[in-house]
Amino acid sequence: MPEFKVVVSDPKTGRARQIEVKGRQAEALLGLKIGDIFDGSLIGLPGVKLMITGGSGKAGEPMRPDLPGGVKRRLLLSGPPGYHPPEKGMRKRKLVRGNVITEEIVQINTKIVYE
Repeated sequence: MPEFKVVVSDPKTGRARQIEVKGRQAEALLGLKIGDIFDGSLIGLPGVKLMITGGSGKAGEPMRPDLPGGVKRRLLLSGPPGYHPPEKGMRKRKLVRGNVITEEIVQINTKIVYE
């Protein structure tokens, strides 16, 4: 059974809180991508819409919105997410994960969407 830590950020107040999601609730999140909007009642927050902004895998590798699928790849990066160069122009090959939520993801970052 999948198990996630969902970090819910509120852009209006600047606060964030962490919610543990297991079982059926976690299965509802499988297959969603970065940028998708889902109903907060899936994780126990009724009346709220949440947008997926990122996440990380079991080994701590960050999710990248520009890498399709739920795969792990070593990419040559020149900027975030996944690499913050100490000097301008530096590039480095880093391990990152695709933009789809799979069972190997442990943390999902979200933000509340106000309409």
